Amino acid sequence: MPEDEELEAIRRKKLQEMQSDYAQQQAGAEQQRQLEAQKQTLLRQITTPEARERLGRVRLSRPDVAGMVEDQIISLAASGRLDRQIDDELMRILLEKLIPKKREIKIERR
Repeated sequence: MPEDEELEAIRRKKLQEMQSDYAQQQAGAEQQRQLEAQKQTLLRQITTPEARERLGRVRLSRPDVAGMVEDQIISLAASGRLDRQIDDELMRILLEKLIPKKREIKIERR
């Protein structure tokens, strides 16, 4: 019988650990959603609708590049180096600088 009590204690401890892990994951996910919402709010303030639309299209094909552009825009705004809203033309220039050039592949036949 002491083995049953010991087994039950182990089960309770494991259940508590799992519940605390789940709670931590939920808190982390909620914090991530809040950060993303703040980021989107800031981007709405510093970009024009056309620029946001272009960034959205880029996000569909290259999410990593879109994230880099968003981070760069936010850092520019935070440091005060952004003196106007980012329009479509400026967004295009930023994207051209951050998207790597396509490599030309040559196949030589011997």
